[in-house]
Amino acid sequence: MSDLLSLPLDALHRELGGKMVPFAGYDMPVQYPAGVMKEHLHTRAHAGLFDVSHMGQVILRGADFETAALALEALVPVNAAGLGENRQRYGFFTNDEGGILDDLMFANRGDHIFMVVNAACKDADIAHMRANLPADVTLEVIEDRALLALQGPEAEAVLAELNPMVAVMKFMDVATVTLDGAECWVSRSGYTGEDGYEISVPVAGAEALARKLLADERVMPIGLGARDSLRLEGGLCLYGHDIDTSTSPVEAGLNWAIQKIRRSGGDREGGFPGADRILSELHNGAERARVGLKPQGRAPMREGVELFAGEEKETPIGTITSGGFGPSVEGPVAMGYVPIDLATPGTVIYGEVRGKRLPVEVVSLPFVPARFKR
Repeated sequence: MSDLLSLPLDALHRELGGKMVPFAGYDMPVQYPAGVMKEHLHTRAHAGLFDVSHMGQVILRGADFETAALALEALVPVNAAGLGENRQRYGFFTNDEGGILDDLMFANRGDHIFMVVNAACKDADIAHMRANLPADVTLEVIEDRALLALQGPEAEAVLAELNPMVAVMKFMDVATVTLDGAECWVSRSGYTGEDGYEISVPVAGAEALARKLLADERVMPIGLGARDSLRLEGGLCLYGHDIDTSTSPVEAGLNWAIQKIRRSGGDREGGFPGADRILSELHNGAERARVGLKPQGRAPMREGVELFAGEEKETPIGTITSGGFGPSVEGPVAMGYVPIDLATPGTVIYGEVRGKRLPVEVVSLPFVPARFKR
């Protein structure tokens, strides 16, 4: 017997020919018969449907939104209390050393906060919140909803056929929308760099909605393989790879997610775990930085490849944290951490593959510009 959990749409994935693999404790489709390359390019050109129901969905409630938001601010270096109603924001839990426990999305739903956390971290995240939130803020884990992502330049046109109101949503808007008879919590966001939506749908209506979307010729089912190559081209971090408990948000280039009000001199500066290190790095800079990396050949350099400042240097200066072939870029792409003095675009360093040093150029992120609807 497998210890893997099944997605609510497990039978549909198998019917569609999904190749199932273990991921974050779940049996997940890594690709469908079209293959990773076609799935990736179809999402960039049209629309792709991803099942991300393995992720954790959580509701925080206090006496009012501000109560819940200020409690959350004790765990994240983000302006939660200033988030407008029906707006969503990216954030991350930090530890006392200034590392990242997990990254997440949270939304102001008027009388509560709706949060989505990573699958591999969700049990730890829930325990962390239960241990640290005050008694007047309650945490509810949502077990009866699936989560779908519809991504790509035709996502709006496809979803608007089920409910025209989604077309007026802007990037990071959230709304309750009826889709195919189901009450869905929809955000205009996703993790591909493309325009699109994430849709929390009751499990009872999830398969019907997925089938309705897939019946549109513009939509193709997309597995984990293309999800990974899309987010890598988009320069987006994968938790446990590009960011982890030893990585600070500043090293990771996530400064943009820490609003002025939580920084030194802001009205609600600090007050989150690891504030001393994070605020210091925001002011003084970090010693290393996450950068885009372009191997100077056709062969991809994958996670774990050691990086060196020169062909003859003995000591590695960093490692690749994500790497592979970028179908849209038509070549290998990677991300990793290097000392700040080697982080300038145009710098050439070396990756060691099977005992051979190969040149790698430091480049700006993302590899493919984001196409969000602002």
